[in-house]
Amino acid sequence: MGEQESSTAAKVAKKTNRNSSVASSKTPRAAARKTPAAKAAATKTTAAGRAAAGGAAGTPATGATAAKKTTAAKKTAAKKATATKKTAAKKATAAKKTTAASGKAVATKRTAAAGRKSAAGGKPAADSAAKAPAASAVKPESRVALVRRARRINRELAEVYPYAHPELDFLNPFQLLVATVLSAQTTDLRVNQTTPALFARYPEPEDMAAAVPEELEELIRPTGFFRAKAKSLIGLSKALRDDFGGEVPGRLKDLVTLPGVGRKTAFVVLGNAFGVPGITVDTHFMRLARRWRWTAQEDPVKIEAEVAEIFPKSEWTMLSHRVIFHGRRICHARKPACGACPITHLCPSYGEGETDPEKAKKLLKYEMGGFPGQRLNPPPDYPGKPAPPLGAG
Repeated sequence: MGEQESSTAAKVAKKTNRNSSVASSKTPRAAARKTPAAKAAATKTTAAGRAAAGGAAGTPATGATAAKKTTAAKKTAAKKATATKKTAAKKATAAKKTTAASGKAVATKRTAAAGRKSAAGGKPAADSAAKAPAASAVKPESRVALVRRARRINRELAEVYPYAHPELDFLNPFQLLVATVLSAQTTDLRVNQTTPALFARYPEPEDMAAAVPEELEELIRPTGFFRAKAKSLIGLSKALRDDFGGEVPGRLKDLVTLPGVGRKTAFVVLGNAFGVPGITVDTHFMRLARRWRWTAQEDPVKIEAEVAEIFPKSEWTMLSHRVIFHGRRICHARKPACGACPITHLCPSYGEGETDPEKAKKLLKYEMGGFPGQRLNPPPDYPGKPAPPLGAG
């Protein structure tokens, strides 16, 4: 009896264990299908999981919206940046086109002006066009380029004015010295019209040293500032008589000791009466040296020093004549005749004056304009007309 009960109890236990194993192997979802309470519990669990996920990364709706806004902002910023770059590129392109067009216009204008064969002995269009500078040459000029351009100007002026000479009438160093002193603040023409009577009365330094001031003043009155000039002439004549044996000295350091004689006057005398090279820095020379960018100085001595470094010493005297000739005939102070200038292709100041060739031609002076020159007795090779005597029409 005891063994039978034990066997029955064992079977019951084995069956219970089998049922428990089967029940535990079933999924919660299967259990939920069979049990309403389990189904409700599963639903709560799923909702809780979603809530937890939402708590970690924000709600799905809010995260998506933020992502969309960020993307839209990035796209807008990218579009603005692209638009800004395009606008800048367009402006840069337009500026380049404007600069290029302006440069081409200036180059074309210069080439056309230089190409016309002017009354000043200009060269054919083909030659001038070949010499026209490039429109893009806007960078500062180097020292080497400046020297080359300056020397080329000198060479071309030599072709235009092969007859360049001092425009004061004189027969000896004393006459040239006196005429140069008288030329201050007046024209060489007026001096040349005045000196024939003056030298007839006072042919030598000794004669002028003994002159009565009032009589000398009356003779030189047409040149202006006659009292101061008479004082200088009598003073330098006495110095020549007393200190230099009645002869004009041929050295700069001696000449500048004479009353009324400065470096400009001394170099005129040295270069043209003694053959000693010198640069004559008068108002014409100063004006053109600055227009051509040979110097930026205002003081005559500094201009002389800077220009002297550009040209060989052998060229100094004739360079002075050529530059002064050009300043008096074409490159005037108030209204340069740019349209009739033969060296516009070398001039950085082209356009300061009249550029129309026909109008510019009317501005030419002396032989360039078909008028008398400044000398009553010009050199044999002078192509212009001699100036008339004082009071002759």
